[in-house]
Amino acid sequence: MALKDTLYADMTAAMKAGDKLKLDALRMIKAEILKYETSAAGVQTTDENVIQILNRAVKQRKEAAEGFTKGGNQEMAAKELKEAEIYQAYLPAQMGEEEVKKIVQETIAEVGASGPGDIGKVMAAIMPKVKGKADGGLVNRLVKEALS
Repeated sequence: MALKDTLYADMTAAMKAGDKLKLDALRMIKAEILKYETSAAGVQTTDENVIQILNRAVKQRKEAAEGFTKGGNQEMAAKELKEAEIYQAYLPAQMGEEEVKKIVQETIAEVGASGPGDIGKVMAAIMPKVKGKADGGLVNRLVKEALS
């Protein structure tokens, strides 16, 4: 079953179960998927596209939660974090820091990077390898540490 179909089936199940938070979160993702499909006429949504949409949503929810926390609204921050957790359940398992470090070291050797000036070159080579499996911020931090 395609990821999109799984999301839609879970949305129906959440509706039947009366799980308002999950239902609202999945409706937002459905809207994002429909917006993507209509933005490029005739484009079929693949699992990869849905994963990108989910990753973007998780990042937005975490940023919003951080903003609510700074503003003193803990209730809204908690809601945003719960929505991020719902989205993360549909994403592939994330790589651990040690796995990412190994890939960073291998890529630095492949590219022949030697200093901080090569960060862009290394990032360009790494990101396709870890796309959807590792947080870009983590990868960036590890590349900077390795090249410093």
